[in-house]
Amino acid sequence: MATAYRSGWHFIDLVTAIPHSGDSLMVTVFGEPVVVTRDDDEDVRAYRCLRRPRGAPQPVRCAVRYGMIFVNLDQRDHRQVEADAPAPRTISATPRSA
Repeated sequence: MATAYRSGWHFIDLVTAIPHSGDSLMVTVFGEPVVVTRDDDEDVRAYRCLRRPRGAPQPVRCAVRYGMIFVNLDQRDHRQVEADAPAPRTISATPRSA
């Protein structure tokens, strides 16, 4: 029997699904809505959409490897984002599930 884990890297889609800056893709990973976008710098970023009062989307670790987009929903792997800090950059690392 296959077991799915929330921790670790999960395949979302190919990078070609969001070819232009400003494009976005909404997916559901383990019941949580995740938005994957391409920003003006052509970086691919992912955000968890939580319903919080005045809540902005929460950044999720995102990696592009071999033309595929992966996200990591594990809270232990996340760093706190300071309000003054620049937005996190897309990392290029080999996902554990690949």
